[in-house]
Order: sequence, then C-alpha cells, then structure tokens
Amino acid sequence: MLHNLFEALEVKYAEMVEIRRYLHQHPEVSFKEYKTAEYIANFYKNLGIEVRTNVGGNGVVARIQGAKPGQTVALRADFDALPIQDEKDVPYKSTVPGVMHACGHDGHTATLLVLAKTLHEMRDELEGAVVLIHQHAEEYAPGGAIAMIEDGCLEGVDVIFGTHLWATEPVGAIQYRVGPIMAAADRFEVTIQGSGGHGAHPHTTKDAIVIGSQLVTNLQQIVSRRVDPIESAVVSVGSFVADNPFNVIADTAKLIGTARTFSEVVRDQIEAEIERVVKGTCIATDSSYSYTFHRGYPAVVNHKNETDFLVEVAKQVPGVTDVQESAPQMGGEDFAYYLQHVKGTFFFTGAMPSNAEAAYPHHHPKFDIDEKGMLVAAKTLGAATLQYLSAATKSEEAAV
Repeated sequence: MLHNLFEALEVKYAEMVEIRRYLHQHPEVSFKEYKTAEYIANFYKNLGIEVRTNVGGNGVVARIQGAKPGQTVALRADFDALPIQDEKDVPYKSTVPGVMHACGHDGHTATLLVLAKTLHEMRDELEGAVVLIHQHAEEYAPGGAIAMIEDGCLEGVDVIFGTHLWATEPVGAIQYRVGPIMAAADRFEVTIQGSGGHGAHPHTTKDAIVIGSQLVTNLQQIVSRRVDPIESAVVSVGSFVADNPFNVIADTAKLIGTARTFSEVVRDQIEAEIERVVKGTCIATDSSYSYTFHRGYPAVVNHKNETDFLVEVAKQVPGVTDVQESAPQMGGEDFAYYLQHVKGTFFFTGAMPSNAEAAYPHHHPKFDIDEKGMLVAAKTLGAATLQYLSAATKSEEAAV
C-alpha cells in the first residue's frame, strides 16, 4: 500500500501546488475564513467524502471510512492567514490587501486535501478510518482547536498526527521531539497610573514613562534571577505606549508583552513574578497599576510512543533525507490541545526555498515555501496513517 500511496501522491503533486497557490492568492484571517472553509468542504463533497462544516466555528471535518475494521487516525491542518501585506513578487501573490499566508497554512491545507483524496481512492484497502481536521484560527488565541474539540472533532479518534511546514529547514528534513516541542504562549498587559504634568516641572509629577522604563528593565530579572536556569522561559515586552505631546509628562503608560514557557510550574511562577515586579516597581515610585495575564496556548507536548513511531516511519519515506531531533521552539501552537485529549505527535517538515534569498522566516512579508516540502509532508503523514492502522489491526488480532 505504501508504494501505491507514494506513487499516487507524486502524480497529484501538481494538483497540490495548484490548491496551495489558489489559497495563497485568497487568504482570510483568523475567525473570518468563510470562503476558505467553503472551498475545503466543497473539495470533499465533490469526492463524495463525508464532511461536516461549521465545526467549532469555521472548522471542517471530513471522514474516510475504510472497507476493513480498525482504529481511527486523525490528521490536522490549519487554514487561517495573517494580517500582513504580501511583498513577494510571484504570480500567486495574495490578492487581498493586508492579508497573506505568511506561515504555510495554505500548504498545510493543500497537503491534507490531496492526501485525503489519495486515501479515499485506497479506501477498499484501508484498515480503519481517517479523520481530516481542517482547523480555523490557529494564529489568534483562543484559537480554533478548543472549540473544534468541544464540538466533537476528536470523537472516536485513537491517535493524531500533525506537521508544520518549516521554511527555515531544507526540503527533506523531518524534525521531531519527544515531550515539549513548542512553548506555551501567554500575553500580559500592565497599565501604569502615575501623575502627569508639564514637561518643564517633572518634580510635580509621577512620570509613567520613567516608571514603565524601570519596569521593562526590572522584568528582565525574572528569567535571569528567578527562574531555575535549567528551565526555559522568555519574558518580552513588545509594546510600550504613552501617547503624549512632547512637552507633557505622561499620566499613564501601557505595556504589553509575551511570556513563553514549557513547564506548567514555571508558567505559574512567571505569572506571579510579573505581578510581583510590577507591584514592587510601583510601590517604589508611589504609583498604581492594573495587571492582567492572558493564558494562551499551552505547550505542545508530544507522546513518546507515537513520536518514536513517526521517526521510524519517516526514515522509510522517499524524499526524506534527514530525520533529526528538534530543539524546543519558543513559538506557540494550539495543536497542544489535541495532544491533551488523545495520544499523538507534532513534527516539522522542511520547506526552505531553494533560492537562499527567498528563505524568509515565518510571519515575514516575503515569506514563501518550497512546495516540494508539501509532497514530503503528505508522504510522511500518509505513511504514518497507513502503518499505524495496519499495526493496530495486527496487534488486535494477536490479542484475540
């Protein structure tokens, strides 16, 4: 079956590219992916594949039932874009001003659609079922995964596999990791309340900008002096706003930042430590504050057996040239929620453009991928699906 799968995907590669480029030209941001969801649903309907729409919002879930009994494998792809202006000079450039696929979700969708089409054609040989989860709103918390899970997308699922096309790694590379592979991504907001006044009379004020500046510096001591150095953590202030005329001392200042962690214990510690530092800074400057900590996605924690299984499968996939353990990534992914409900693994598939000048990072206005990475991703996900179902069936038969 694997040989037939790989051959069929090779034949359908041009279709995969066509789908990806269409989606790249017609991106939609998180929670507004109405036409994209319709496109995905119509693809399945035209093939006669069972499909459910509006799952947890704009999510789409399809199901391929094999002719033979067995377990159920879920595969997930996200399909939302980002509010970024596409600056690439390519024929498939985004046609939507200020919106583009700058993270490869168009490629994820094209990969899964064509893989599903191929598996559907092999359904008479399929042992078990495959659930195709097309998830909306990965880029913007609270994300689409939670709502889709609550709406039943994982019902009856035994295992889940997912991949992210990785434009900073060459085509042919598969990167995996047992345990935490991507960080929890949280956001904090602090508003400093001082006492404004004339820029010529600072001694009569409590300068919110000066207080906020001290706070930015003080926050840097959390990771360096409060968190165990064996653990990984990030506290970054990304926005500092006090919109005043040049000659007015600020009454208030607002700081917004992100915290990234892998351990839930460290995550709790960071939340508490930020407020401790804010409170101390404000006491020292005789000012007041408000503080909120918004929990985003938890860490993506891969299951050992399923990750080990994926590694062995990937080594046998044509086009895979390097299977390597990944360092933990500080970026976030709401695939984490699926792994809290069922066993599975999430991995990276290399998709670096062959032209080194075009190898821009994710979320960059000139981001692009080498589309051959989609073929590698489809083959790897497809092989994992078929071999998992086959192994599960054999295990059940042996138990009987």
